[in-house]
Amino acid sequence: MQQITPCLWFDSNAEEAVRFYASIFKKSKIGNIARYGEAGYEIHGRRAGTVMTIEFELNGQTFTALNGGPVFKFNEAISFQVLCKTQKEIDYYWSKLSKGGDEKAQQCGWLKDKYGVSWQIVPTVLGEMLQDKDARISDNVMKALLQMKKLDINTLTRAYEKT
Repeated sequence: MQQITPCLWFDSNAEEAVRFYASIFKKSKIGNIARYGEAGYEIHGRRAGTVMTIEFELNGQTFTALNGGPVFKFNEAISFQVLCKTQKEIDYYWSKLSKGGDEKAQQCGWLKDKYGVSWQIVPTVLGEMLQDKDARISDNVMKALLQMKKLDINTLTRAYEKT
């Protein structure tokens, strides 16, 4: 059982966002949906029966989405990494998650989706490349990385192999 579950605060479109994410990640499921009741209306201002929270899972990671109102907005201080083994996976997640998102936010594998959530679409080999014992090699990889928005495994590999 997962002991820590990220809770994503949306204004009023949590269910829409969850369905969007579930359509992208092949191993996903939507779980329990809790709805606002009559109690607490004076505090939350939500009509009885509207979605309060929705549990969901993406590739084995459990999340909760909350319709909490416009009090808080997402920012880049929190992001979700999607580790990809192939360029095909990177291309897939990048195109799906960035559709309708903030073009300015895209750098070094980072993107912001149409709900304002930040994602990092990263090849699994990148960590190893950046931690090479030869500082020249890791510097080459970093230089290549800093030139990219969507990451390209072939370009990173060429930078890694360059001596």
